Amino acid sequence: MVSATLARVTLLARFDRAHGGLAADAALYGLAALFALLTALTSTLLPHRAWGAIAAWAYLGAFLVVVGQLVLRRPAGRLPLTWVAWAGTALLPLIVEAVQRSAGQAGRAQEEVLVVEHMGERLAGSGTPYLGPEAIAALPPGEQLLGYAPYQPGMAVFGLPRAAFGDVWWTDSRVWFAVATVAALAAAVRLVPPGGPLVRAVQFATVLPICALTLATGGDDLPVLALGLLALACCAGGRYGAAGLAVGAAAALKLFALPILVVLAVLALTTGHGRRFLPGALGLPVLALLPALVDADAFVENVIRFPLGHGIVTSPAQSPFPGYLIAQAVPGGRYVAAGLLVAVALAIAVVLVRRPPRTAAAAALFCGYGLLAAILLMPTTRFGYLLYPLALLLWAPALNAVLSRRTATTAPRGDTALYRL
Repeated sequence: MVSATLARVTLLARFDRAHGGLAADAALYGLAALFALLTALTSTLLPHRAWGAIAAWAYLGAFLVVVGQLVLRRPAGRLPLTWVAWAGTALLPLIVEAVQRSAGQAGRAQEEVLVVEHMGERLAGSGTPYLGPEAIAALPPGEQLLGYAPYQPGMAVFGLPRAAFGDVWWTDSRVWFAVATVAALAAAVRLVPPGGPLVRAVQFATVLPICALTLATGGDDLPVLALGLLALACCAGGRYGAAGLAVGAAAALKLFALPILVVLAVLALTTGHGRRFLPGALGLPVLALLPALVDADAFVENVIRFPLGHGIVTSPAQSPFPGYLIAQAVPGGRYVAAGLLVAVALAIAVVLVRRPPRTAAAAALFCGYGLLAAILLMPTTRFGYLLYPLALLLWAPALNAVLSRRTATTAPRGDTALYRL
């Protein structure tokens, strides 16, 4: 069984490297074009249909470019093509939907866009981004779900432009999600040596349909992911102070960043960089919690009770992963799923303490597999959350290249000294 698994991994690795990576690129863009087309034709969600109608053409264009590169046997320009494809499959649909929405067209934004903008309005008006349970219960039944804001208080920042300047396309919270995502990813890529691992890692954080669709129609997960990738790249380059600020900012936005923060804190402490890492990593989330202190019960209702299924209304995050299926099909299943989730978290914690990561690449693998386990076992979850483990696991090989570059820049001095002796 082990040998069969190794054979499959080797086969995938060979396919990934075939023709300078172009074979896998063609498969990625071709399958993504098909997915976007099917989404445009069959999705029951209007924002998704609008995304697919634009993204399908952009994916098709990227696929044809890669086919041309295969014919000419010129695998150059893969990373620039990734950025261009991302602009066509995520940023362009985002802007189109934001403009159409501001013009009054319905069905051009997912609910999380409205939720974040309401957070910004509440923060500007009352000092806290959350409604308390009594205020949510007083809403009409059809509006109670939108009354919840299951994010950290820092997420309200993306809703402030709408609160300040009103209903224009560039105040759409997705626009500012995209700005933060582009800035964080660009900074992360600058820290990583160019090459095949980096291209594949960037593709899985940008043009992979699960990422492009999410940014164009909802988008709140992408800044969190990008800041996490930036934090890992900073750790790989020895910039632990900057890493702490990046992952601290991510944790101030969404609880999904907390596992990344914990793993990187262990890495920083293990390698002797805790004093540089911890102030930003812990300080920013704590500062972001200050608005929540205006109404602590409202914070608990939105960020803790609602995601755990104990809110006034049920979360719509109900993808058929094991945790959700157990919660629905087994008597007391919600507690069984929660117990399994806690057990896995404890097992990962034990491994993390006994064999802590000593490189950023190892930390990325810890984060990726840990979040994958959590997403599969959470009682309420979504397919879209898989963008976190997929991007983190593909980021690890790129981070190994950073370590190799740092080793190469220090090794020649010692080698030269030996030759002189």
